[in-house]
Amino acid sequence: MVLDAVIAFFILGIVCQLLGAKIPFPDNLYKTLSLILMIAIGLKGGIALQAHIAASLVVMALIVVAFGLLLPLIAYPLLRYFGQLDKINAGAIAAHYGSVSVATYAVAVALLEAKQIPYEAYFPLFVVLLEMPAIIVGLILAKGSVSLINRHFLKKELLANPSLLLMIGSLVIGYVGGDTVHKLSPLFIDLFSAILALFLLKMGLIAGQQLATLRDNSLFLISFAILMPMIGGLAGTGLGMLLGFSAGGITLMAVLGASASYIAVPAAMKESLPEANAGMSITAALGITFPFNVLFNVPFFIALGQAVS
Repeated sequence: MVLDAVIAFFILGIVCQLLGAKIPFPDNLYKTLSLILMIAIGLKGGIALQAHIAASLVVMALIVVAFGLLLPLIAYPLLRYFGQLDKINAGAIAAHYGSVSVATYAVAVALLEAKQIPYEAYFPLFVVLLEMPAIIVGLILAKGSVSLINRHFLKKELLANPSLLLMIGSLVIGYVGGDTVHKLSPLFIDLFSAILALFLLKMGLIAGQQLATLRDNSLFLISFAILMPMIGGLAGTGLGMLLGFSAGGITLMAVLGASASYIAVPAAMKESLPEANAGMSITAALGITFPFNVLFNVPFFIALGQAVS
């Protein structure tokens, strides 16, 4: 079995962290790599929309949003009744698992392209759409009422979320830019895998730190952080089949269902639910689910997508 070189950098990061090696990785470089990846994903989606824009895409987009609303409703009772968590923490963690991980999506895209498995190129639109619905549902579950959610917060998160705006803006630029977008290919397209490898090295270092913090609720947290991605991924597989996606498209829908946010949602929860245990959420999403998805779930759902398409 050949291990993809991009994934190997993630493993390298974990190993370095667990062995106590001090890898000099500036935070500004990490943020820069994140920006480049988000712009690259948006641009690729915009280029694809030039050829694939259709009324049927609107219907699929609405179904995908409904999928994003459903996932935290599945996660919440598991956290509440099996994990015995209070509704604040259950709602916060459920929001993480209803939203998506751009990095996990990027890994799946890189592996599909390495294996030359085609996929519907308008998927970045779905990535953007799945960022926010789970945050709203998670807050409603945590607070118990829509009226208790800060409207200023919702306006800020929905209209001024940096990650969301960057991906939407890049997607629009990719769509309206025509052939001029190809001038950006050397950085955002040709070097995509190399940039992702560096990003995953840093993610491995962070994941290694989170793995060392597992203490309270560790058994349940590990179980949930593995089980929920499998549930979401299988549900995404079913949805991909229902919508008639290709093998690659089914894989990406499964990966979106299986991933958990560790950037947009933690920032949102920090402002709107400061009483929630942020360490528990980020440990589950980044310390357990992200490595599990990168090392096991993404290859599994690629194989499953090929089998059922």
